[in-house]
Amino acid sequence: MRIIFAGTPDTSVPSLERLNEDHEVLAVLTRAPAPVGRKRVLTKSAVHDRAEELGLSVLTPATLKDAQVQAQIAELDPQAVAVVAYGLLVPQELLDVPEHGWLNLHFSLLPRWRGAAPVQYAIAHGDRVTGTAVFQIEAGLDTGPVYDVREHAIADSDTAESLLAVLAESGARQLSEVFTALDSGVASASPQEGEATLAPRLTSKDARIDWSAPAEAVSARTRGWWPAPGAWSEMAGTRVKLGPAAVTDVEGLRPGQIGTDGLVGTGTTAVRLSRVGPAGKAWMEAADWIRGLHGESSFEVAR
Repeated sequence: MRIIFAGTPDTSVPSLERLNEDHEVLAVLTRAPAPVGRKRVLTKSAVHDRAEELGLSVLTPATLKDAQVQAQIAELDPQAVAVVAYGLLVPQELLDVPEHGWLNLHFSLLPRWRGAAPVQYAIAHGDRVTGTAVFQIEAGLDTGPVYDVREHAIADSDTAESLLAVLAESGARQLSEVFTALDSGVASASPQEGEATLAPRLTSKDARIDWSAPAEAVSARTRGWWPAPGAWSEMAGTRVKLGPAAVTDVEGLRPGQIGTDGLVGTGTTAVRLSRVGPAGKAWMEAADWIRGLHGESSFEVAR
């Protein structure tokens, strides 16, 4: 099948590679190079870099509402467009261009967790199962009919980073198989069923830890917000970044109280922090950081 691929971050790359193997990728749409890091170095997206390595034509429009951009895409005459974490809204004029429309690989079990951060929300809210869905893009936010859904269990040790990496690989195969079915005329989409939940873009404010919550909830949030925006707490008015935390059966620490060996009290049992990032310092092992504290210390209990 003749496909245009639209994606931006590294989680989009496996789908680009798989579709390039199994189908004909006419061109790649990705976000324009953007300033990265303290020195604000203009940097291409992960998809941009990989597309060039594969010898594919790359388009980086700032908007898809521009008439010239729309004409350029229409001239390529794609049968479909594959979307994986692209980042730009697609106007109806472009949705109508391909015979089979625009199909999105979404990292959730739609309609649960529609939006920009589905894996982060699934982990942070204690879901035990998530997955991937391939659906038809329409005017609403992730509301279109679904071609295929595949489940994946969430482990107690999963972070958003580790789980996204797994789903990106399995989802790439799934997306390619849907396009093969479309090309063979045997694919069909069904309306989404069930209660919809939203996973909007996260901010640092969302990631502050409430130590009065149960240990399972604290652990889930530190893992769901890892690596971005990153969980955090305050101690004596200073922000401390927190790495993923594991649930323990240790009792006796009040919420926010810092114990030995990386332990911190919650509303139930303690959690064990893996790493911390004190203000102005590099990441370090939580147990080492705690050993350097003087006297009894506690994180502020945020609500």
